Amino acid sequence: MSSRQRRPSKPYRRPQRDPARILAFDALRAVDERDAYANLVLPPLLARAKREGSLDDRDAAFATELVYGTLRRQGTYDAILAECVDRPLREVDPPVLDVLSLGVHQLLATRIPTHAAVSSAVELARCVVGDGRAKFVNAVLRRVTAHDLDGWIELLAPPYARDPEGHLGLRHAHPRWVVGALWDALGGEREEIERLLVADNERPRVTLAARPGRSTPQELLAGEGAEPGRWSPQAVRLAEGGEPGAVPAVVEGRAGVQDEGSQLVALALTNAPLGGGPDRRWLDGCAGPGGKAALLGALAAERGAALVASELQPHRARLVARALAGNPGPYQVLVADARRPAWRPASFDRVLLDVPCTGLGALRRRPESRWRRRPEDLDRLATRQRELLRAGLEALRPGGVLGYATCSPHLSETRLVVADVLRGLADTDLTVERVDARPLLPGVPELGDGPDVQLWPHRHGTDAMYLALLRRAG
Repeated sequence: MSSRQRRPSKPYRRPQRDPARILAFDALRAVDERDAYANLVLPPLLARAKREGSLDDRDAAFATELVYGTLRRQGTYDAILAECVDRPLREVDPPVLDVLSLGVHQLLATRIPTHAAVSSAVELARCVVGDGRAKFVNAVLRRVTAHDLDGWIELLAPPYARDPEGHLGLRHAHPRWVVGALWDALGGEREEIERLLVADNERPRVTLAARPGRSTPQELLAGEGAEPGRWSPQAVRLAEGGEPGAVPAVVEGRAGVQDEGSQLVALALTNAPLGGGPDRRWLDGCAGPGGKAALLGALAAERGAALVASELQPHRARLVARALAGNPGPYQVLVADARRPAWRPASFDRVLLDVPCTGLGALRRRPESRWRRRPEDLDRLATRQRELLRAGLEALRPGGVLGYATCSPHLSETRLVVADVLRGLADTDLTVERVDARPLLPGVPELGDGPDVQLWPHRHGTDAMYLALLRRAG
């Protein structure tokens, strides 16, 4: 036995649990493992943590920023991590990669001091993936500290002159193909597309819709910091960080969370002039999850009209039924495919089709979707969108009006769909005329040459909703 005294080993120190960071990690795992959306996963996690007393409002706001900020810049952070990890990122265990991404976000996009950002990420790793992999996290994040965010972008982004979409994609955390698609739809120069990309990375305030006959904007404005919407007479924006679950009218189903662009689409359809005839029977052909259906149902009730809300997926149809519960006028919720309708042709005065799409217009609210979508998704959706529009036009009675809407500005989901369907009607007895939607959005600027309308986050503060109005000739 050596006479030299052995240095005593350090006693084991338990990792320090940070409830906000652990909650953020749990949310990222749910998004990754279940293909869930953060705006659906995060609220119940926060509510439970508040009930248990592990998070206060400040911690909840921090956890929310960690989740949304990390998801929003995931592609950019992956490019940075790929430079700092000694193996392909696909070989890093996903839970470890989530810890690393949270750490990178704290290092490069928050005011947390460098030492604190690294040490907190290492403590999180010790809690959720173990001490051994925490050492790996520590080593990688120390390499990340070699540059700030601008420095990494300067190092990794292709030159703008050679690859403008690739450069802007890395700088503003959008896939290259998405940048190109948005730019094609928007037009304009670099300044305009950058304004849009910046707006996509800003988390919007929660907007509520007062459902006519059930609540009023004045009631919703009673909350501290709430203010009227910019364009929709039914819209009220909550204060920064406002909780819709704290608003009695929302809890009671008399108002709902609904982007102002979505409200404008519903209002424009209901105010579009018919070509004569009655106004008694309305259809929402793609009604899930129910926000537009609830607003349409309330507006229909004011007119003495009945609403049929059709939804293909049973679980989404249940959400529609919940949203319409208590509607003051008659309504019916169907589990049905609007392409193979359960109703007679030419039987509706007004039809809304907010068709399934890539959702590229709602990247502010669902930041993870930009990394999930692929160009091939457009081909998968294209046939369905055209079939829905054709079937919707056949459901219109002569003189009736249809609104074709998408929460995507992609040309392949908007103008090209409408143009293709109208071209296909040329040799049929079904005659359709375009209706200029712009006058039906009073006060809203920069709506282009018409007759259809494209809203934009950076111009209008809404999701990038598209609307075309079509009237069946009679």
